[in-house]
Amino acid sequence: MKQIASNSGGSPSPRQPCFSLRHGFRACAQWLSLAVGRPTAFLIALSSILIWAALGPVFRFSDTWQLVINTGTTIVTFLMVFVIQNTQNRDTKALHLKLDELLRAVAGARNTLVDLENLSDEELDRLKLEFERLRSLANHRERNHPKSH
Repeated sequence: MKQIASNSGGSPSPRQPCFSLRHGFRACAQWLSLAVGRPTAFLIALSSILIWAALGPVFRFSDTWQLVINTGTTIVTFLMVFVIQNTQNRDTKALHLKLDELLRAVAGARNTLVDLENLSDEELDRLKLEFERLRSLANHRERNHPKSH
């Protein structure tokens, strides 16, 4: 089996410094996405909300008391958008590369389907219509010539 190495944000190349902004962000985003996806992270978040709510009477439900939770959740949400997007982009890129490799490796597969993610919306719509037509033809053939089991 042929092994292909990639340097699109993975390990630093010999020309890149050991710690680049891209590499550091990727490592941090990957660690954070794993950490916040655990039940412990949910329990910490839930506990924070419960403690904040319990402190409401102590602070007489003041504007400052409300501002604390609003500011905290806004900051966390804002930062998590970038972490989630980075993780999603990496997962999508890896999935596309795996599918492209399968298309190249399977005999009879159309290699023109490699890199579909780079087509325009109009080109994708035309391809979708083609597949719908092929599915319709296959359904028509199946109804007219059912296979016996």
